[in-house]
Amino acid sequence: MSLSYRIAYVFLRNLYSYKRFIVPTFLVSLVEPLFYLITFGVGMGAYMGSFGGKPYLHFLVPGVLVSAVMMSSSFECLYGTYIKIVHEKVYDSLIATPVSADEAVAGDIVWASFRGLVSGSLMMAVALAMGVAPASPFRLLFLLAFMVFIGILFGSLAMIVTSVAPSFDFFSYYTELVVTPMLFFSGVFFPLDRFPGWMKTLAEFLPLTHAVRISRAVFTGEPAAGLGWSFAALIVLAAVVFTISIRMMRKRLIK
Repeated sequence: MSLSYRIAYVFLRNLYSYKRFIVPTFLVSLVEPLFYLITFGVGMGAYMGSFGGKPYLHFLVPGVLVSAVMMSSSFECLYGTYIKIVHEKVYDSLIATPVSADEAVAGDIVWASFRGLVSGSLMMAVALAMGVAPASPFRLLFLLAFMVFIGILFGSLAMIVTSVAPSFDFFSYYTELVVTPMLFFSGVFFPLDRFPGWMKTLAEFLPLTHAVRISRAVFTGEPAAGLGWSFAALIVLAAVVFTISIRMMRKRLIK
């Protein structure tokens, strides 16, 4: 795997292209947190009662933050990358320059992480406006850095899927069978301790579970069991899938 500062050029290329769509994209990204936090946090929260002596919204926000990053970074490395490969031929142009295939892919993953950070930051801004804030400003900064890391993790996972995708329809298998179930079995909306035993075991194999656990512990300032295990699992998984995604995409781009 050959990576260098040229990753930044790929990121900047995407940023310049993104400027053309910044207004509609910003509005769409803003509507999503409003929908989640008002519909689930306020609407369903009225029926859920309190969690640990706090309103349901305080339980919901940390999980929704990382799930928003997951969704945004995943879709960017699925549909966004596929369009660049097949329809726009952006990758063909990139690797015809001194930018290598590895750097082009890594740059796209970093870009997807940035898109995830934007979505997560908008979600955080809405939460702050609704009176839900982390325990301290330092924790807020840590959450922002953590969102960048989560974006790289899920962007890399999505890139692996894109490396073998024959068409847009192929992405439905990943989004419907992997991404969507993670939203409901990773403790985003409901505490895992109320799930059946087999479901708790399954949840431990889902990366979003560990991301939600860390996010909630950092956000609330309350310790949680298994934080060390969650950190270790995510770091190892991110390193593995990042490496695999670059190698598999290299095979697709250079035939």
